[in-house]
Amino acid sequence: MNAEVAARDFDWEDLRAHAREMTTKSYVPYSKYPVGAAGVTTDGRLVRGCNVENAGYGVTLCAECGLISELVATGGGRLAAFTCVNGVGEVIMPCGRCRQLLWEHGGAQLVIETPAGFRMMDDILPQAFGPQDLDDYEERVSQ
Repeated sequence: MNAEVAARDFDWEDLRAHAREMTTKSYVPYSKYPVGAAGVTTDGRLVRGCNVENAGYGVTLCAECGLISELVATGGGRLAAFTCVNGVGEVIMPCGRCRQLLWEHGGAQLVIETPAGFRMMDDILPQAFGPQDLDDYEERVSQ
């Protein structure tokens, strides 16, 4: 499905507003770069997250990590739409690790708002590695 067509199913202004609110909850004493994320699940639930830094920079949690934690904690399911903003409300792209998290919990048909417009997840992370690859491998080696 075309990303622009799929994006019509969601209230992006509302999602961005939730993401902007989450930037105010960020813990960013080191970078001073708050990030908020918001998504909608396929069953219509709102999930959100904010970034949480740590003095051991490598263990900092991105806003998408918090969003995925909320998704799992509130019943799981699949993400259908996602946006992410910085502290001044600009739409930003998820980092590579977070793209993998979004793939795992949204798959190819997840609609993502990007600075360049709406994209499907399989455009953001082409030829992604995911759970199906593990299932396929297990099936091949067990034959």
